[in-house]
Order: sequence, then C-alpha cells, then structure tokens
Amino acid sequence: MSRTPHLRAAVVGTGHRAQLFTRALAARPGHRVAALCDPNPTRMAFHNRLLAAAGEPAAAQWEPERFADLLVKEGIDEVVVTTVDAAHDRYIVPALKAGCRVVTEKPMTVDADRCARILDTVRDTGNSLTVAFNYRFNPVHEKVRALLADGAIGEILSVHFEWLLDTRHGADYFRRWHREKRNSGGLMVHKAGHHFDLVNWWLADEPQDVFGYGRLGFYGREAGERHGLRRAYTRAHGAGGAADDPYALDLAADDTLRALYLDAEQDDGYLRDRNVFDGPVTIEDDMALLVRHTRGATMTYHLTAYSPWEGYRVMFNGSAGRLELEVEESRWQAPLTRITSASGALHGDTAADHAGGARLTLRPLWKPPVDVPLVTAHEAHGGGDPRMLDALFGPVDPAARPASEGPDDSGHPTATERDGALALGVGLAANRCFGTGLPVRVRDVIPGVWRDPKSRAADRG
Repeated sequence: MSRTPHLRAAVVGTGHRAQLFTRALAARPGHRVAALCDPNPTRMAFHNRLLAAAGEPAAAQWEPERFADLLVKEGIDEVVVTTVDAAHDRYIVPALKAGCRVVTEKPMTVDADRCARILDTVRDTGNSLTVAFNYRFNPVHEKVRALLADGAIGEILSVHFEWLLDTRHGADYFRRWHREKRNSGGLMVHKAGHHFDLVNWWLADEPQDVFGYGRLGFYGREAGERHGLRRAYTRAHGAGGAADDPYALDLAADDTLRALYLDAEQDDGYLRDRNVFDGPVTIEDDMALLVRHTRGATMTYHLTAYSPWEGYRVMFNGSAGRLELEVEESRWQAPLTRITSASGALHGDTAADHAGGARLTLRPLWKPPVDVPLVTAHEAHGGGDPRMLDALFGPVDPAARPASEGPDDSGHPTATERDGALALGVGLAANRCFGTGLPVRVRDVIPGVWRDPKSRAADRG
C-alpha cells in the first residue's frame, strides 16, 4: 500500500517518449513519480529536471538490475514501462507479481514467448495491465468506431487501409534502435501494431489469418547506394557529409535531444543519429498484408516508410454502404529537419508546418454521400495523448469531466493485455510471412491468447 496520499509511480525507461508520462504524473494530484529506472543516469537526471520544473520532488534513480528492490523499497503502486520494446516484459512481469498496476507503451512486447509470459502473469496474478494505444483516443477514430457500431454501413465486409510515413518521420525509425528487429519487432510490430489494434477495435473482432510481403527497399546501405542517396558517414554528429543531408538528424541543434541523447552517450554509447543508409538495418520499410478476421471481414493493408507526405486512408465496405477516412498529417516536408517540439519530437507532438486536413465521408447505398463533421487536431497524436492520459491517470483538474470519455459503449477505449496480444499477433504473423512467403494463422503465433476459454468469453462479453 502507498505510504503517502499519492500513488507512488515508477517510470521505467527515460528516453524521449517517457517525457509524456513523467510530465503527466507530475501534473496530476494523487500521483507522484517516486522512482526512475534506466541504465543511463544522464537521462534519469533529465527527467528529474522535468519533475523539478513541475514543482515535484526528485525521484530516486535506480539501475534496471535492481528493479525488484526498487518496487519494494520505494513502495511503488504503479509502473509505467517505456523502455526499448524487447525489454518490456522484464519489467511488466515482476511489477504485476508485486501487485502494481502497470501501463506499458505499445507494443506490449516483440515476440510470442515474451507475450505468453506476460499473459500468463496477468492470469496468475489477476492484476491490471494497460497498453498505451493512444490512437484509440483520437476523436476522429472514436467517431469512426461509433458510426460502425451504430450500423452506418451495415455489416462490415472489407477494410482497405494505407498508412504513409514521410521521409521525416519514417526515416527516424532507421536512425535509432528500432532499425534492428530484435529490439523493436520491426515496423509491423512497433508501428503497425497501432493500426492493427485500431482495426480490431473498429470491427470489434479478432484477426484470424495473415498473408503478406515486406522488403527493405529504400533505407539501408544497399538501397541507399542503388538510389544514389547514401553518404559515407556512420552517424550524423560531427560528420561533414551529414551537414546538408536531408536524412540526417542534428542532435546538437535541439536542447532536449542533446540532453537526452548526445550528452548521455558517455554512459552507454547509444547513438540516436545513425545514417539511415548504412548498416545494420534488419527491418522492412515497405509492407503489404491481407488479413482475415474471425467474422469474415478482410483487410488489405500497406505501410510505406519513405513517402513524400504523411497520413493515412482507411475505407470500410459494408452491406449498406461505405465509410471513407483520409487524414493528411503532413502534405510535404522541407529537406532540412526543423524541430519545433519542446520535447524534441520529430513527429506527433506538434502540428507539421504543412499539415493538411481530415475528411470522413459516409456513402450510403442509393443516397448522396454525407460529409461527417469532425473534431481534429494534428498535435499530440491527433489529440489522443491527453485523452489517453486522462483515462489512465485521471484529469489534471479532478473536478473536470475526463476528456477521454468517448462515444463507445465502454466509456473510454483503454486497451488490455489481450488487445496488445492480438495487435502483436498480426505483426508477428506478418514477419513470419515475410520470411516464408506462406499464410499464417494468428492463433499459431500467439496461442496463449486463447488458452483460457472462460477468460476469453469474459473479455469479449
């Protein structure tokens, strides 16, 4: 039990994304960041400066090897996991066993064995695990869910989904730890897990079969040389060839990136600004899938990580019509990266200079199309981040109505460990397809999701 009026929180992993949670917990009454856990003391010190700026006391700094001691000695009630994806289970499992409430960044984990370990621990302990799928909280996505649930197009028969990452955002996955599949699971797990979860949630259904192809066709050394894009440097900082390279990231030009990464290199040697056209890169940048869900709806999906514009198109075909969503998050990008976010984010925190709009069109059979009014935002992941934080930790003002309350029947679209596993299952099945060229059943990849029929029925009920 907590020894103070505050729920005592530990933030595990203190990189860029963790700032969102450190600031959120510091701003909310009833929560206190009591501990930080990371192998890098420079990054933990940066987060303690965030707490000081919010008028909060400094959090204790702990090494990962002592995480179990941290939970006991700091009297931790809740744990937020924002580490490298492949390490999530190392903290989720002991935190659940210690009786903590756990929130993990997506993806929940990166492979079947780790997934099974997490699911088994949730079942054994009965404790709470939430996956931070912030796209569910985007008001546009909630509107899509409400229309489909209300039967606006009848029975949903098929989905066509295209997601485009521009050469500002997409390239960033190839500079950092995500470029190695052993760390991130590849873009089918780390990035597209968002999208697979959205479709599962929109359809209120589960994925059954996956088939697809993926390749590294734009980034990496071989493709960079083939397209005449490669310059001869390993990392951008201090490299003359990177000075005017539109694919390079200048860590020294942004105070937050300098503090979190450049100044922290002395502790662990991690390089945040690798050459996207150099090796090793073991993830794909162009991926196409066909997914069949249990009630028969199919989804065609394509992720491109090197587009001139950023956004997505998703279309639903039903027995009574069609619903079409198009979102332009950035219509184009200037060649030199300019960071405007106070958190050092290259994407998501602030609206892009050339942000477009969002259009949602309902096309019923035998009637003229209807433009559906939308509440839109280009910052904070379409407005999803603040709404998600309200759902997870309550509003900053306790007297305010939580912004996360949406139109769906559940009140808010918080994702469970089961949701995390089903999204992961599509990504893992896709990765297997890329290697074998054969279709894959999702239950063959993550059988633990269906291990307990009673819990499955309760989850769906």
